[in-house]
Parts: sequence; C-alpha cells; structure tokens
Amino acid sequence: MPQCKLIINALTIDVEDYFQVSALAPYIPREHWETCPCRIERNIERILDLLDEHDTKATFFTLGWIAERYPHLVRSIVDNGHELASHGYGHQRVSDLTEAAFMQDIESAKKILEDLSGQAVKGYRAPSFSIGSGNLWAFDCLERAGYRYSSSVYPIRHDHYGMPDAPRFAHQVRQGLLELPVTTARFLARNWPASGGGYFRLMPYPLSRWLLNHVNRVDGQPAIFYFHPWEIDSGQPRIAGINAKTRFRHYLNLHRTEDRIKRLLTDFRWGRVDGIFLSGAGQALERGG
Repeated sequence: MPQCKLIINALTIDVEDYFQVSALAPYIPREHWETCPCRIERNIERILDLLDEHDTKATFFTLGWIAERYPHLVRSIVDNGHELASHGYGHQRVSDLTEAAFMQDIESAKKILEDLSGQAVKGYRAPSFSIGSGNLWAFDCLERAGYRYSSSVYPIRHDHYGMPDAPRFAHQVRQGLLELPVTTARFLARNWPASGGGYFRLMPYPLSRWLLNHVNRVDGQPAIFYFHPWEIDSGQPRIAGINAKTRFRHYLNLHRTEDRIKRLLTDFRWGRVDGIFLSGAGQALERGG
C-alpha cells in the first residue's frame, strides 16, 4: 500500500524524563527525582535538531516540573515554531488525584508554561492516558481551566490505561473542549494501537507504517502519534531491581527508536496539533458541527 501524503498527521512529544515514567514509580520515589541524573536537555535538543532537519513542526506536551527547572527548553521549543502544551505539573495519573488536586495540577502547569513562553497553552495530555470512564469529571476541570483540547484517552485495552469503547477520532467532550484520542486502527472488532510509545518500539517499523497509512487511507483521518525524549536515549541509566515486564517495556529497542522516527518523518506529513484540529473541521466540532 503506497503512503498517503495528502493528510497531515499530528506529531506529539511527551516531555518527561526517564525517572518520571509511571511504570518506574514504584522504584524511583518522587522525592528522589532531584537526585536523578537528568537527560532531558540533550534529548530535547536532539529532537529539535531532528525536526528541523525534516522541516517538521510538532506539539510538545511538557511537564510543569521540567519547565520550572529547564526554562530554556521551553523557549527553544517555542522559538523553533513548535506548539507548547501541558502534560500536567508532576506526572501524576489523573486516576490517582481528587478533582481538587487535579484542578490545581493543570492550572499550575498551564500558568508556568504560559509565563515562560508568553503564549497561550491550549492543549493537555494526561500522564499515562489516565482519563477514562471513571474520571470523566476531568474534562469539566480542563474546560474550567481554559484548555481547548485534550489528548488523554487511549481507546484500547491495556493493563495500565485505556478506554476501548471511547470514540477513536476527534470529538467534542465539553463546550469548547475537544478530545483527540491517540490513534488506533480497527480490525476484527477491536482497536489496535497505531500511535507510538512502547508499541512503536515493539512492532517492526513496516507494521507501524502500514497501520498509520491504513488510518489515513481507510478512515480518512489524521493520525496522532507520540513518543518520549527518553525513547531515543539508549544511554540512559538502567534502574536496578525492576521486574522483567517493566524492564522489557521500558528498554526495548531504545537503540532503534531514533532511526525509526527519521523514517516516520520521511514517510508521512506531520504538523502541530493546534494547526490540524483547531482550525477548519476542528472548529466545526467545537461549535457542535
């Protein structure tokens, strides 16, 4: 199947460091974050160079915790023409927070990012895609906080997240607020992951390419793809004592990810989330059209 280059897909990066990953939380207490060797600077700089080499713009869902400590990274993202969006403040799963704590988290992150960038922050992505059927109140909070879109629902079955019955594509969840689920392909009455992360490192690249192309051609929809800065960093510290499942998921094919990203940037057209979904059809959805 030839590649579909008529549709512009959304490229997204979740700006967090290796020690902030939810699966590693039992092994790296939050109070130890300050003592961990941080790798985010070199990884973001490499990603910015990579995107510049391919004349590509993207959306960076950035933690407030990272932005506070590395404000120059926020400015570099914006100065290079990319969209700055929120990943919350401290990478706490929405399902672990009360409504009041979540509101504080998303408001503080938005303020930090906007103060540093001088730009409005329109988008939010929940850590570990942790908005699901049990905490839909999170959309009320996002609307009140002034966000215009969320990309926080993954419509698959997974042991850590997922809302398999959710709509697969952009839809309005509150007045003026869109939910933009990360991309799945539909086969055999089931949604299959097609949008990055650990699945992108696990699957052979031709399969990932085929799945994205299938969504573009058969569904006629732009894909929303994501990866993390630590996924291009095979030299990151190895955490001792983690279980085999977590070790496999976190470290699998780190040495191959950057080359796969390069192929992805060549094989498809990519852009910022706001440019794709907050104009044209996205605005029609916001109006209820």
